Amino acid sequence: MAKEVTNRAENYSQWYNDLVVKADLAEQSAVRGCMVIKPYGYAIWEKMQSVLDAKFKKSGVQNAYFPLFIPKSFFSREAEHVAGFAKECAVVTHHRLMNDPNGKGVVVDPEAKLEEELIVRPTSETIIWSTYKNWITSWRDLPILCNQWCNVVRWEMRTRLFLRTAEFLWQEGHTAHATSEEASAKAYEMVQVYADFARNTMALPVVVGHKSPNERFAGALDTLTIEAMMQDGKALQAGTSHFLGQNFAKSFDVQYTNKEGKQEYVWATSWGVSTRLMGALIMAHGDDNGLVLPPALAPIQVVMVPIFKTAEEHEAILDKMYEIKKELEAAGHSVKVDDRDTLRPGFKFAEWELKGVPVRVAIGPRDLANGTVELARRDTLTKQSASVEGLADTIDALLQDIQQNIYAKAMSFRDANVRKCDSWEEFKTEITKGGFLLCHWDGTAETEQKIKDETKATIRCIPVDSYVCEEEGVDIYSGKPSKQRVIFAISY
Repeated sequence: MAKEVTNRAENYSQWYNDLVVKADLAEQSAVRGCMVIKPYGYAIWEKMQSVLDAKFKKSGVQNAYFPLFIPKSFFSREAEHVAGFAKECAVVTHHRLMNDPNGKGVVVDPEAKLEEELIVRPTSETIIWSTYKNWITSWRDLPILCNQWCNVVRWEMRTRLFLRTAEFLWQEGHTAHATSEEASAKAYEMVQVYADFARNTMALPVVVGHKSPNERFAGALDTLTIEAMMQDGKALQAGTSHFLGQNFAKSFDVQYTNKEGKQEYVWATSWGVSTRLMGALIMAHGDDNGLVLPPALAPIQVVMVPIFKTAEEHEAILDKMYEIKKELEAAGHSVKVDDRDTLRPGFKFAEWELKGVPVRVAIGPRDLANGTVELARRDTLTKQSASVEGLADTIDALLQDIQQNIYAKAMSFRDANVRKCDSWEEFKTEITKGGFLLCHWDGTAETEQKIKDETKATIRCIPVDSYVCEEEGVDIYSGKPSKQRVIFAISY
């Protein structure tokens, strides 16, 4: 069948690429390194947006929008920040084209050079803090809790759909606070929002932790992260929240008058997740038949396929299906009746399996006569017969069970691939097998870098949940004293 995907065990990377394209999530665009997100893929992203946006607003955050273009001079104000993004920046130098005098299409008009070059937004700290300077004068103006849904550009040379593209979609929250304690608490609150979303909506078990200094966001004093394990044993950073201290406030001279009438610099956070979550969803749950979508994010939760021989049977079955559809939609479920009469049921089954629809309902003439349906669940590929009577309740319970089962399966996989490692020789062998290694680290950037240079493994996080890692020991590489274990892994 044309929709088949490569077996995961045979070639995991190709399986992923096949699935993104053949499940109609995204495709390569005419612009190198950029992607076209197709309607089915975008519908999943919209569900992610909807759930996250509600969580942000519940925490007091409001949405705003800031410019795509950032004056180049803004980047030079925060040295560590510019160093972290300099190699990825796309730069606008001219504002007009002209006809080529030699008749070879159009060329940049040399007379249209910008007075100041503009950076195409790789992240918005600089443009937002230049704006916050206009908004903040007194302690009464704080806190400011803003988020924007937008696109960013980071000029990647090696790209993969959803995981790493030159342009991608994301949200970026930027908050301003009167005190260090408030800002630090907000950064922690938002990483917990991400963890809750990952676990309860994406069915993705994640570890919350601090990034090591080498892995922190450029310009941050502390970076919190949610780290997930994919089915090939690699780690994926699924979201980050940063405590930025006063670095950006000082760079853009954002001060406020406190209650005592004294001037103080503002404290900052930023936090974001991106369409990389789509990659996480695919790689954490998909199987050799295609996507496996948690019901909470499935654009279509229930698909209905009629099985018939005659036009009369087809019409009668469709009437019953649209009746059931109305009932299920009233219960809050998204439903599609696949009434295409040009395709065989087997082809439809395979297509909806590939697209990861959680529940499939099939009705044939005998089912219609008996008042039953056949239910097939995508996560286990099992079938059962169910009565039409009370079907909405049956399917509601089934969808809840599927959501929980997908999470449990991913958690079981992670648990089976987390292990302690206490020697360098053991580490070099174990890291090639994938998974998370809980190892002692002496806390130095030098040791971390040497381990990365020799094995490509990085410290994914210093856990604050999931694993108890505080214990005395010795660093696996340097042999120096260590107070805790950290998670090492090969990552995307």
